[in-house]
Amino acid sequence: MTDPITEPRNARSRRTRTAVLAAARAILEERGPAALTMAEAAERAGVTRRAVYLHFSSRTELVIALFDYLAEEEGLHESVRRVWQRPDSVAGLEEWARHLARYHPRVLAVDQAVRRVRNQDPDAARHYRRATESQRANCRRLAEWLAHEGRLAPAWTADSATDMLWALISSDLIEALHVERGWSEDQLAGHLALMFRRTFVDPAGVAGSAAAK
Repeated sequence: MTDPITEPRNARSRRTRTAVLAAARAILEERGPAALTMAEAAERAGVTRRAVYLHFSSRTELVIALFDYLAEEEGLHESVRRVWQRPDSVAGLEEWARHLARYHPRVLAVDQAVRRVRNQDPDAARHYRRATESQRANCRRLAEWLAHEGRLAPAWTADSATDMLWALISSDLIEALHVERGWSEDQLAGHLALMFRRTFVDPAGVAGSAAAK
């Protein structure tokens, strides 16, 4: 088996890799992980199976690579970067709400497809674990930021706040409010920010910080 190409050497190779990843995403969204095979990805992308294997040595590698592809296509890293650029942890928490509202609806279909079969499909499970690890790392950083500034509400520890912030990324929540109830991105961001602030932020800590300034 030819080793996968991790850094495409020319524009044509990059286009092929992108086409295969876009095809894999479309198959996942439309038909679920069970329909995603190397042959199906090749046919959907309009390339040969050999071309697919030049970039991805296995279905496992293809499914895992989708995380980075989605992150790049939908602007994950720039969206999260805005959180850490905020001047304090409370502003960061509110920006986290805006991040969830602008980014997660864009990847909702893939996320739901993966979640449905992750207990039966090892490749889907690997994709889910990678996404979860990234999400939890951001939630922990945010919870620890609040705690470090003395702004985390007394009912929470950094560990429990991490868990709850991560649970609130649920695709079911995004679907219920954004898709089923028709909330706009601004509505979703605003109400999530309100809930996060009232749930996780210690008003006394905020007041004390303001007085110190």
